Amino acid sequence: MRKATTLVVPALMLTFGVASAADLTMSDEMYHHGNAMLRQSSFQQDNMFDGISLTELQRQQLRDLTQQVRNDRSHISINDLAQLHELIIADKFDQNAFQDQAEKIAQAEVLRQVEIARVRNQMYHLLTPQQQAVLNQKYQQRMHELRSATTGGRR
Repeated sequence: MRKATTLVVPALMLTFGVASAADLTMSDEMYHHGNAMLRQSSFQQDNMFDGISLTELQRQQLRDLTQQVRNDRSHISINDLAQLHELIIADKFDQNAFQDQAEKIAQAEVLRQVEIARVRNQMYHLLTPQQQAVLNQKYQQRMHELRSATTGGRR
């Protein structure tokens, strides 16, 4: 769980603006790293069906699944984020309380990601084998580009 917390909490802080709520000043390095994390997650999620020609029926089925996940998803509580903020600005920092709260938020994020993955799996299986092949080819291409970008073109 600590690994999940390590990966999820920084993204949550950027996503939900906890850093700005705590009036923290981010260094240029932190800012660029945070933007790269957001771009990377958006890159993977927003482009899943780019380059795939869908039938009108498939489009409708994908819209229905997307609407279902929007209606069913549990949101991370604003109160949980406010509690993190209170722990950050407290006179004495309580590491255990902060860690417990961060893990609670991370677990909610893990559950949300699992739900998104479940729906994406359903979406994937609405595609024909040919569309799946195109999707897999596009995915491999994006992964190659992402690897090249993160290694500076080195392998």
